[in-house]
Amino acid sequence: MFDYIRKILSTNSTAETSSAAGSAERVDHQKQLQVATSALFIEMARADGVFSVEEREQVISSLQNQFGLEVEYVNDLVELSKTQLSDSISLYEFSSIINEHFSNDDKLELLKNLWRLIYTDKKLDKYEDRLIKIIGGMINIEHKQIINTKMFVRDELNLK
Repeated sequence: MFDYIRKILSTNSTAETSSAAGSAERVDHQKQLQVATSALFIEMARADGVFSVEEREQVISSLQNQFGLEVEYVNDLVELSKTQLSDSISLYEFSSIINEHFSNDDKLELLKNLWRLIYTDKKLDKYEDRLIKIIGGMINIEHKQIINTKMFVRDELNLK
């Protein structure tokens, strides 16, 4: 399984020109993006030391909405991402994939989903707060935008 993840996350060093190769490359990029996004969600869910059932459900829901995936695929994706996270040294490999493939609007939507995940238990843990600021910086989002997405989600969830 680890070889499969490594293959998904490795960059394709050979330039191919056929349309079939181009299509396969787009699929690989999409898989990379899905694994990277899932990894960020899982890392955020585990930031406070607990990956609750509610947080897992939020991760699955967010990934389904973000990528239009079936539940079975999302469950596999979460497991693959957990494995990749345990073998990674830092979040850079995931954030660099996000930076390469997400627009600024996509990144802001990702941050909103991360805030929704944080507030699954209706509270903000200091480790979650620190991690989302690190992730926001790594995906080139200004601090003000990080706070704006936080306030948007707090309002959306009717949190004081």
